[in-house]
Amino acid sequence: MKSQKTAKIGEKLACKHLVKNQYYIIETNVRFREGEIDIIARKENQLIFVEVKTRTNWKFGYPEEAFDNRKRQRLEAAINRYLLKADYEGDWQADLIAIDLNGHKAELRHYKSIELT
Repeated sequence: MKSQKTAKIGEKLACKHLVKNQYYIIETNVRFREGEIDIIARKENQLIFVEVKTRTNWKFGYPEEAFDNRKRQRLEAAINRYLLKADYEGDWQADLIAIDLNGHKAELRHYKSIELT
């Protein structure tokens, strides 16, 4: 499966998971020069910036391992740009959703309030 198609499937599964858990999806695939934010959601009075990593096999490691320091820095820069653009000064957090796609089965792990840098 091509990586872009895998990523889109993962993002759709992540959105379904978030909605099922009372998150409201605000935007997806928000791009800035600094980087991309896969999902921006709201739960209660907090913005949640979600990075989604999806793998169809472990040949290149677990999905979580793809979220390296460089990607953390790019996500943090994109979040800061979004907060500035939206003039938002409230609470927020960054989450990581890791998804393993094995045939017709998906295993999803949601890491809340991750450290970025």
